[in-house]
Amino acid sequence: MNTSDSNSNIIWHEGKITYDDRCENLGQEGMVVWFTGLSGSGKSTIAVEVERELIKARKAVYRLDGDNIRHGLNSDLGFSAEDRNENIRRIAEVAALMKDAGLITLASFISPFQEMRDFARKKAGEDNFIEIYVKADVETCAQRDPKGLYDKAKKGEIDNFTGISSPYEEPEEPELVLDTTKLSLEESVKKVLTEINS
Repeated sequence: MNTSDSNSNIIWHEGKITYDDRCENLGQEGMVVWFTGLSGSGKSTIAVEVERELIKARKAVYRLDGDNIRHGLNSDLGFSAEDRNENIRRIAEVAALMKDAGLITLASFISPFQEMRDFARKKAGEDNFIEIYVKADVETCAQRDPKGLYDKAKKGEIDNFTGISSPYEEPEEPELVLDTTKLSLEESVKKVLTEINS
């Protein structure tokens, strides 16, 4: 049986609880906050602090992080362009489900290609998606790099490393740009929280 035949036998099963019901139950609107940027730009650091502040505010929030996801859900994927796209496709699907559950979902991924960021936005819904470009130049990111990945990439020890041997497409129209070469962590977190609460 080919894939199209098997897919035709799969039918979406509606429950008795709607998205609006879940949001009312939690007292908040579900959304996906998508942090994109080079490795070392500050995505995860900012997302960790935003999650902590939202929990303090009694919000239902969950953080999805690139390295963490590759330990489990996406442990079978490499770093070719195809695998990177599949990595983001799976994450976008998960984030959209979490949004549908009424959660504020913080997704922190390099996600270097505009096409896949647009896919994530479409899955979550335009009104439920905030794209945040965590901006820093390659030199700054390399200086911050505690794992020495940039040095390894420059020596050719890591293939398809974003910013060195693989491209990063800057977001075309993000809701927020955080230039972490100029903004402190506290300033960045405050801007994200303002955007979420607006």
